Amino acid sequence: MSTVSCEHMQIGEVAARTELSLRTIRHYEESGLVAPSARSRGGFRLYTEADVARLMVIRRMKPLGFTLDEMRDLLEAVDRLDAGKELSADERDELLERVRTYERAASEQVAKVRVQLARAEEFALTLRTRLDRGGSPEA
Repeated sequence: MSTVSCEHMQIGEVAARTELSLRTIRHYEESGLVAPSARSRGGFRLYTEADVARLMVIRRMKPLGFTLDEMRDLLEAVDRLDAGKELSADERDELLERVRTYERAASEQVAKVRVQLARAEEFALTLRTRLDRGGSPEA
């Protein structure tokens, strides 16, 4: 097993768990979206469950068309909300509004994907029906 300790994982295990390539994880690191929590004595990246959770957020945002800057903005807002620091009411409200904006955008994209999926299913059914009739366009 590639786990270095009970709390740290090497990048290969993280890639397997997140279904992201090593290259993609490194790209997200270079883009400032995620950083390994530690390095091994040999310099290998070491990640925690929190790092995996962060990568999963990124992985879920990507197919919905969010940009790296939007991902960074959402993650920064969530990080500030979760940091446990005292926030003024205005700061908290502003951060929550940013998260709400991303939730609305994600919901809109999900609706668009559902329409695309329905169209794709209709197309597959049309082809399947044609094949079931032996290729004839008539019923």
